[in-house]
Amino acid sequence: MQPKELERVARQIRLRDLQAVYAAGAGHIGGEMSVIDILTALYFRVLRIWPDEPKRPERDRFVLSKGHAACALYVTLAKRGFFAEDELSTFLQPHSRLNGHPNCNKVPGVETNTGPLGHGLPVAVGMAKAAKLSGADYHTYVVTGDGEMQEGSNWEAIMAAAQFGLNNLTLVIDHNRFQQGAALSDTNDLAPLRPKLEAFGWEVTEIDGNDMEQVVPALEHRGSLPHCIVAHTNKGQGISFMQDRVEWHHKVPNKQQYEIALAELSEAL
Repeated sequence: MQPKELERVARQIRLRDLQAVYAAGAGHIGGEMSVIDILTALYFRVLRIWPDEPKRPERDRFVLSKGHAACALYVTLAKRGFFAEDELSTFLQPHSRLNGHPNCNKVPGVETNTGPLGHGLPVAVGMAKAAKLSGADYHTYVVTGDGEMQEGSNWEAIMAAAQFGLNNLTLVIDHNRFQQGAALSDTNDLAPLRPKLEAFGWEVTEIDGNDMEQVVPALEHRGSLPHCIVAHTNKGQGISFMQDRVEWHHKVPNKQQYEIALAELSEAL
């Protein structure tokens, strides 16, 4: 797909994500809205995947380390054909496999369980190292939150990736500047991220993570070093009253707010 087509799909995913969170009465909608453009570009253009064969050995790997944004991943997987879109109505319901965090034993297309922050990147480093050891040519992508980068396990993984020369690994940091309860700048501010990653031996690209014209080439880039994309995004992207508001990290719209958000996202289709 070309960027304009990807933008249309991203709007559809945002709309369905909103509906699922509202129906479930729970979810992490702000950080889901910020990362949806990245997920859309990955699944509808960049990743080498086969939805009818989710475990095909030569597939590219994707790890959503910020596992609390699971609903956005579920909607993306469903639209890509990994499972029926009708199943999205079961999100967070009893006995549903669409839990609050992704489970690789339940959901087709999920590569590893995530939720405890700081785990996804180390797992992705292992996947990329395994490819090097076995001579496989798949590429591994991982998305973390920016608050999540406060976890020391991530920096151990970053050191290891540079040491092993994992140029088959791409880290995307969803830099929406907010984490649960506070702005990143008020907790343990890691910004600017670029010089820190470069100091650890990574190649770094900074982009507007909600601009598909910038997202696509960054994700498709290949070089000689592990690659980090610092994606500057907006919490609650696409919904006016949610954007850049810390309270929307984990909050559900009331009926009036839902109707406003529905109208705004529908108008953009």
